[in-house]
Amino acid sequence: MRRVYMDANATTPLVPEVLDAMRPYFIEHFGNASSIHQQGQQARAAVEQARESVAALINCRAAEIVFTSGGTESDNLALFGLVQPGDHLITTSIEHHAVLHAAEKLRDRGIEVTFLPVSGDGVVNPIDLRKAIQANTKLISIMMANNETGAIQPVSEIGRIAAEADIYFHTDAVQAAGKLPIDVQSLRCDLLSISGHKMHAPQGTGVLYVRRGTQLEPLFFGGTHERQRRAGTENLPGIVGLGKAAEIARTALTDGTVQRIAALRDRFEQGILAQVEGTGVNSGSVTRVPNTTNIYFDDLEGEALVIALDLKGLCTSGGSACASGAAEPSHVLSAMSLSPARARASLRFSLTKLNTDEDVDFALEIIPAAASRLRELAPVNAGTLG
Repeated sequence: MRRVYMDANATTPLVPEVLDAMRPYFIEHFGNASSIHQQGQQARAAVEQARESVAALINCRAAEIVFTSGGTESDNLALFGLVQPGDHLITTSIEHHAVLHAAEKLRDRGIEVTFLPVSGDGVVNPIDLRKAIQANTKLISIMMANNETGAIQPVSEIGRIAAEADIYFHTDAVQAAGKLPIDVQSLRCDLLSISGHKMHAPQGTGVLYVRRGTQLEPLFFGGTHERQRRAGTENLPGIVGLGKAAEIARTALTDGTVQRIAALRDRFEQGILAQVEGTGVNSGSVTRVPNTTNIYFDDLEGEALVIALDLKGLCTSGGSACASGAAEPSHVLSAMSLSPARARASLRFSLTKLNTDEDVDFALEIIPAAASRLRELAPVNAGTLG
């Protein structure tokens, strides 16, 4: 059976160039980057080269890059590393759970937290942010692009507001890195999170950008790795792979790759809306990352459609992979004031650079038939309008 993958926001496959770059560091150049012998120094050189590559992707100093185990650790390090008792944290109601649950835990520990609302299109209003700032506000943490809808947040304006108020600003750029140009200098952010496996690097790799001069308390204690910001022997092959993926992502931003993915997404989206009744695009009226669309299919259950499509060879999702199996509808779509029925009827389709026109043709062939069949078998006649 042919299989087509449209769940890039959950994870992406390694591309051959990344695997080729990693391969020698599993067996031949296996040294510990903290060792002073030749094997160790070869490992150190590889880590520092990767650091330079990631720094080039977001326009920062290599010394400001901290390698982590992924986006979740990076987000947690940003929040727990800065916010202390007596401080005030501002975030939004649509953050990835790595930020949302971290903020809730900080709140449980007595730290004041404000969760900003979003519009019906899933975008935070900078005016609401200005109103939420207090004398003790220490950190603003607002994502760059939403993992479920792809909606891009006004992070440049948020960065200006934070800088004017002398407040630290962290942005979760996990779903933006490799899809959007990122310049931490123009964003004026102090911390920025990246996850390797969302941009064709291996799972278990990530980055936290930490602006020079930012005093960050570590989560882990041990050796002096990562300039005492993240103890633990470096994941050498993973870091090498992440560095190579950053180089490839940087090229993709200028060689037409991102534009090709956007064109595929748009053709897919338009095809679904034209062929399937009772559909619409969540966050469709705002700027989104080029690979993502979130479509509701009224009068059916999204989870049932995900399973039906998987049986036909198409991989997609009902939202964040981190929340799969949850009985409640997406917190993101709920925050956008969608009804529970419509939120549960929504599917996320996210493309990778490996997707083709033929993949879109395949999806447009099987989705209308699957949706029609499910509606015939188990109609849901009320409560779908958002």
